[in-house]
Amino acid sequence: MADGDKVAGRVISPVLIGREEELARLVAAVSRPPAVVVLEGEAGIGKSRLLAELAARAEPADRLLLRGGARRIREPFPLGPLVEALRGTGGALARAELSPVAGALRGLLPELASVLPPPLEPLDDRAAERHRLFRGLAEVLRALGPVVLMVEDLHWADEQTVEFLAYALAVPPPRMSVVLTYRGEEADAVVREVTARPADAVFHDHILLRALDAAQTGDLAAAILGEAGVTADFGTHLHELSSGLPLAVQELMALLRARGALIRLRSGRWARKAVAELDVPPGVRDSVRERVARLPEAARVVAEAAAVLQVPVQLDDLARVGGLPRAGTVAGVDELLVSGLLVEQAGAVAFRHVLTAQAVYGAIPLGRRQELHARAAEAVRALEPVPLGQEAHHLRQAGRLADWVEAAEQAAEQASKLGDDAEAVRILEDVLRHAPLDPGRRTRLAVRLGWAAPQVLRPPEVIDLLSQALESEQPGPLRGRLHFFIGLLQERLGKDPGAQRRAYAAAVGDLADQPELAAWVMAGLGRPVDARVPLAEHVVWLERALEAVPAIGDPVEEVFVLGKVATSLGGYGDPRWLGLTEEVRRRTDDRPRHRQEVGAYRSIAENACLAGNYEVAAELLSAAMRGAAGEESSREPLSRCRLVALLLAFCRGRWDGLEEETALLLDEYGGRPFDRIGAETVAACLALARGELDTARRELPDIAENALVMGAYELLPLSVTGLLRLSTAGGEPGAALAATGAAVAVWEIKGLWPLAVRALPALAEAMAAAGRQDEAVALVEQLSARLGGLDAPMAAAALAHARGHLTAGDAAAAAEFRTAAAGYDLLGAPYEAAQARELAAGHLFAAGASGAEEPLLEAMTTFRELAARWDLDRAAQLARRHGVTVKGRYPGGPQGYGADLSPREREIAEMAAAGLTNRKIGQQLFVSPRTVEKHLGAALRKLGLRSRAALGAHLGGERPRSDPPGTGAANGVPYP
Repeated sequence: MADGDKVAGRVISPVLIGREEELARLVAAVSRPPAVVVLEGEAGIGKSRLLAELAARAEPADRLLLRGGARRIREPFPLGPLVEALRGTGGALARAELSPVAGALRGLLPELASVLPPPLEPLDDRAAERHRLFRGLAEVLRALGPVVLMVEDLHWADEQTVEFLAYALAVPPPRMSVVLTYRGEEADAVVREVTARPADAVFHDHILLRALDAAQTGDLAAAILGEAGVTADFGTHLHELSSGLPLAVQELMALLRARGALIRLRSGRWARKAVAELDVPPGVRDSVRERVARLPEAARVVAEAAAVLQVPVQLDDLARVGGLPRAGTVAGVDELLVSGLLVEQAGAVAFRHVLTAQAVYGAIPLGRRQELHARAAEAVRALEPVPLGQEAHHLRQAGRLADWVEAAEQAAEQASKLGDDAEAVRILEDVLRHAPLDPGRRTRLAVRLGWAAPQVLRPPEVIDLLSQALESEQPGPLRGRLHFFIGLLQERLGKDPGAQRRAYAAAVGDLADQPELAAWVMAGLGRPVDARVPLAEHVVWLERALEAVPAIGDPVEEVFVLGKVATSLGGYGDPRWLGLTEEVRRRTDDRPRHRQEVGAYRSIAENACLAGNYEVAAELLSAAMRGAAGEESSREPLSRCRLVALLLAFCRGRWDGLEEETALLLDEYGGRPFDRIGAETVAACLALARGELDTARRELPDIAENALVMGAYELLPLSVTGLLRLSTAGGEPGAALAATGAAVAVWEIKGLWPLAVRALPALAEAMAAAGRQDEAVALVEQLSARLGGLDAPMAAAALAHARGHLTAGDAAAAAEFRTAAAGYDLLGAPYEAAQARELAAGHLFAAGASGAEEPLLEAMTTFRELAARWDLDRAAQLARRHGVTVKGRYPGGPQGYGADLSPREREIAEMAAAGLTNRKIGQQLFVSPRTVEKHLGAALRKLGLRSRAALGAHLGGERPRSDPPGTGAANGVPYP
């Protein structure tokens, strides 16, 4: 064979280069189901090639390979990758036994109707319908036997596909392995979380594909050429141009060959010539365009049509779009297949790489591009069912804006009906921002956008679009809805609380014929979000909301409004909150099922926690977590419960593993400042207690200021307490008092002292240190009288704690602090109790009284168990000054458990020994499965065990070295 013949036409390496280790890991993983493997890498890095190599290997030959992928142009039809993977499995399913729930897939997979069970009766609840659909998909995957499900380009997947994968990986079919690919730079936190948290029984591997080095780049070039190697100079230059991206290497090699810029040396190795003339740009775009330009005209036309269509397409559709006769289209497709630009996919063709398609598309002149898009719109309109997302895309790019609006509106409506709110929001925002719309249509679409936007995980910045719709004259009900949606989005996005309140106030008068929205708005006006509005006005709105509840008529919405009212009343210390909470629990039978019911439980639990009602908060949160865990259509309710669980764990001194859970939630809620402020508060307060003082100094003032700006006044006492304690200890109480003065003023205006009283001890200490003793005494006595008739469980302990800082005489001060410690013990607040005991000990030592050593050692024990290094070091200094002998830190760290299990490690080990999965343990303890895995691994290492099975016998006769109150239950909630 001649040298030229040997390399002619080849642009793909016949062997895998630089990926041997990754392929071995991939094969090993899918061979031990249940398993999930993530292939992460940028476009063109070789993810698809690795999957092709997997399919060709003998090891998975006894497994059914199912392959589907997400597309850049998304359709308002969810679960597309799963549909693509399963639509050809009719033969295998005909031999399988399926349970009736698989009948839920008939609408999704009409191709399989002949082998699926009869259709199921429709359900009224969208979430339940989606859950049943997920069960049906899982049933089909189970029935198919040993199977490898490959889902490509997960970064483009619709929300329901991602949610189904989370559902499937939580309890996977035992003989299923899943391989997921995505581009790391385009994958959001939700996609990463799904792939990072499989069930503990699932084998998991995450393979990160990196660029080839210079040697591997040379090897890849040699493999494409079919020879032993290339010169080092050639390999180095090619690596510089391609940055080691396999796709770029392939395309550059094709260009070099087409230019005749390759020569074969006598040694048999290949080199490049005309070095100075081969100034090939480092990207792929120019090389692809030049390569396409050298193709016959028919191939160029087909390439342009395929680039416009973007998705795998049949030859007839390529002919319609390209405008060629079928024979010319076939010739062009064959040329492109031979060249390696296109590949065949189940009877259709598509570009081998997205980057290639984008390069070709970018070279099409505007007029030609619009003409091709117009033809593409006609072609996809002839399909059944019509892919509305594609039709809308092509109409827009064709410049047919009026037709685009029609198609986009239909696509958004379809997405909403299918529960894909995120896709509906994307389409509607695009239309409202870029289409010429008459006022009536703009209003109609804005209302649809307003309904959908607050429901998505990361609401977009679309308030301006709703405001534009209000600029034209609107009927009262529509005007009311738009104002309501603006206020709701203001709340979700953490915007100006004053603007939120103004939007609600503008809405309420126009919602008389919509009692559920009117009551919602009234309850919103009862929340303490605007610093300028006094408590009395909030209470009036809450009472109006209660009066409106009977007119709502929807039991779920009624519970939701009752929950909002109870939450606000709890923050004000109004005893009616408890009666309303009991009413919510009675109406739901202590089992919230709908998202709105879960939200009611969660919000009441949050304010109950901040007020010190920890037991009630734990009961409500436990019920909310169980209800949210059943919401398979979205992880949002459960994630919001985890945010409240974070606060509850901090307040109750359940700090083991709290940093990890905090970091996960901060990442998950990266784009939602109002929702993440609680997690930020916990992170900063933990940093202070752990002795990370630079972090605390940097973060606490910012968090307190942000909470003020966003109207998150209920959370302020935690950050203000930390800021005041840190500044007073550093000798700067005046600066801290100045920085927190606005917070104190808000608590006074809003009547939030039932929550803010937890900050009173730190405030009194700072005021006394700043020479404002009399002012502090007056404040404490004023609040003591005011809180006496309110439901403020933290008040008794906090008031005594504050009086201790202000009482003359060491013996009397010590008595106040000991009273405070006893009160905190009753509440289950160990950190505050330990602080009060340390202070009592200091005053007893100063008074020369006996009994000082006992409270000091008790405080130090608690600080050690909490790993509160800042407090422990301070208490240890007090002990040393007075000759108290204390046990030093154990070598392994500050907790003091050494080789023994910590309370959290023992708790998790016992639950694992009882057969609970990491996911189930995490739900009961309000932590992530990753945190559970960390503690379980530590427990196994300490005990010298290798499996869960060995835990039960080993732990049966042991007693824990130290069990703080409440250990053995999640935040005090017995295991269900």
